[in-house]
Amino acid sequence: MDRASRQSRVAKLPPRERILDAAEELFSREGIKAVGVQAIADRAETTKMALYRHFATKDALVEEWLRIVAADYTAVFDQLETAHPADPRAQILGMARFIADGLPEISHRGCPFINSIAELPDRTHPARRLIEAHKARQLRRLADLCARAGLPEPEDTAAEITFILEGAQVSAQNGSIEHAGERLMRIVEAVLDRH
Repeated sequence: MDRASRQSRVAKLPPRERILDAAEELFSREGIKAVGVQAIADRAETTKMALYRHFATKDALVEEWLRIVAADYTAVFDQLETAHPADPRAQILGMARFIADGLPEISHRGCPFINSIAELPDRTHPARRLIEAHKARQLRRLADLCARAGLPEPEDTAAEITFILEGAQVSAQNGSIEHAGERLMRIVEAVLDRH
């Protein structure tokens, strides 16, 4: 999206949403630690005071941003369940396809969860706990799909698929593997076919 159309779209948003939009853009591009509250307020075309009215701290803003990112991933699972209600294999492959299709963007900006964990080493940080809870829910949901697909040892299979999905994201981010999306799909299909 070009800068003019982004500014036009963002200008119509209420202040809280402008702040979240600015935070998403800046945190994704520059990292959590590198971005100050003033830069977010400037990007959102608001003031620090307005930002603090909506988010008591920068950590609260980081947590809300990651909550939105997690909700987007959950929505993908929900959409796949609606699209393929009686086909857990199609749901698993749909999630893999979603990740594979997102790899080009990740190669430029990186996975927001992986990047955030790297910047938030304190496991008691609220945003870090949010990421861990989201990942645990995602793994349980994937294990349930594996069980419904009749795969033996569904927890182990879900863990294996998770390694593949997350490893592909890291490989795309660091540029070490070419054609990561196609490779990801072939490997996930092989895991499902193996059983």
